[in-house]
Amino acid sequence: MEKSNAWGAWLALIAALGFSLKAIFVKLAYPYGVDAITLLALRMGFSLPVFLWVGLAQQKAGAALSRGDWLRLVVLGCLGYYGASILDFWGLAYISAGLERLILFTYPTLTILIGVFFQGKEFTRREGLAIVLCYTGIGFAFAHDLGLGDAHSVLIGGLLVFGSSVSYALYISGSAPMISRLGALRFSALASLVSSAVTLLHFGIAQPLTAFIQPLPVYGWGLAMAVIATVIPVFAQSAAIRHLGAGRASLYGMIGPMLTIGFGWWLLEEHISLHQMVGAGLVVAGIFIVSRK
Repeated sequence: MEKSNAWGAWLALIAALGFSLKAIFVKLAYPYGVDAITLLALRMGFSLPVFLWVGLAQQKAGAALSRGDWLRLVVLGCLGYYGASILDFWGLAYISAGLERLILFTYPTLTILIGVFFQGKEFTRREGLAIVLCYTGIGFAFAHDLGLGDAHSVLIGGLLVFGSSVSYALYISGSAPMISRLGALRFSALASLVSSAVTLLHFGIAQPLTAFIQPLPVYGWGLAMAVIATVIPVFAQSAAIRHLGAGRASLYGMIGPMLTIGFGWWLLEEHISLHQMVGAGLVVAGIFIVSRK
């Protein structure tokens, strides 16, 4: 049990590192004029061969899926790496990468609340304290961005990213029973195949194929996003959920905001304020409280 928990913690931290870089890659690609759905289509298109290979291999090895399994996979695929991602990409056009990551990482607390209200799970005092600390930390960072410029844009971006967080929390909550039934690799690959298909369908409706003609750096950031911020963390996150459960695995991932703030300062020259540091510190404190024995 101890070994399983340790593996789960490491996998959750690897996933957090990969996901924390996604906002950085998006911000680095946007100056070249690429729009959100085209960039998301590049991300999922580059990821598609890996998900297809793993999905086919796992599908042959596993039991046949029922109609209900496929329906749940379609719903979760639409909520996860399509719905959550497109809302997040839109939000990043309005707010800093650091604030985006702090708002997006409300999803662990939302996952716990979904478990309590809809799945009959217990709510502990430690989880309550972690939620208070995390949301207080997010409030500090939000106040910092509101003071930087256009408050209207910050509010729009914040609402879009919070919508992304709700979508991802629903995905994480629904994925735990599916992972138990199908296994981490099989579920991740099939759900991500659905996400890729819906993303490419959205792109086909919204944009001409010529929109795929982009400056070379956009392809580079899209590929980095596919490998480092999609394929690796997707499988790591699903394996962490298998070891720890959805609530605990997502709470370990709350180290992500601090990583994104650091990468934003290093790669995007985003200013780090006292508000952000206090906010990130409170978020990390929430992680330590909920994860200690």
